[in-house]
Amino acid sequence: MKIVVMGDLHFPAIDESVTGLLDARANFYRVFIERFLEVDADMHVSVGDLTNFGLKLELEGVYKLLRKRDRNFFHVLGNHDLYGLTRREVLAITDQPRYHSITTETAVFAFLDTAKEMDFEDWGGWIDEEQLNWFQEVVWTSGTKPLIVFAHHPVYNTTKNSDMDKGSIHPSIDMWKILEQKDGIGIYVNGHTHVDSIVQQKNWTFVQTSACLDQHAFRIIEVEADEINISSIDITDKDVVDNAATIYNNIKHFNHSPDARGMETDRHCRISMPQVKHLL
Repeated sequence: MKIVVMGDLHFPAIDESVTGLLDARANFYRVFIERFLEVDADMHVSVGDLTNFGLKLELEGVYKLLRKRDRNFFHVLGNHDLYGLTRREVLAITDQPRYHSITTETAVFAFLDTAKEMDFEDWGGWIDEEQLNWFQEVVWTSGTKPLIVFAHHPVYNTTKNSDMDKGSIHPSIDMWKILEQKDGIGIYVNGHTHVDSIVQQKNWTFVQTSACLDQHAFRIIEVEADEINISSIDITDKDVVDNAATIYNNIKHFNHSPDARGMETDRHCRISMPQVKHLL
């Protein structure tokens, strides 16, 4: 299986009186999303903050671009996606479930909702008890199949900057109490902190993806019989490279991260499948 993962896209509403900003937004997002969608894959995933403020015009604008190709697209909610509208209103526009899982012959995939609703003061992550109980059941029933989790917020003190204030799912939520119950390989994919990072802890690999305006790239996850290969694909089109700064210098609610790329070890990773020994 192949999965393409997009980090924090931050598709914004803009001040059209700013010279060149309207064209910059149109050209950057048109090409970036074209490159994202043109990869032939089983799933195309956004790990949240698909929009800059969760406004109706932002959601409708970015989904218009995403629906130009018939792809199996999944969008987990980020904090920025829930600033302008309620969770119910956002899900009605996106036609996405709040959280859910998919089981295939190859792996199990879980999509979490870690975002708070319309909380402008606290952009950190939270998961309610009902969803935690559901997630624990997903971990249990995944058995020895690889479990790949997509969420906006990282688990506290895993990937880079996840130990910062409001930089993760709230530390009071003991995610490891659930994660440590996984039998076999677990991969947790997130955004939020705007910097690439790959960290391995216990039997889990945590894969953090930077914001698209800062680091023009997306992740590829390939699940094969003997290994899972995680790589990064750079987008070098002129319309993307030349227009990014015009956008992030002229929108609110976004701070440019010049060190988003991280090290090369934060962009590529191979995870070997455990070999199961059969008794005669």
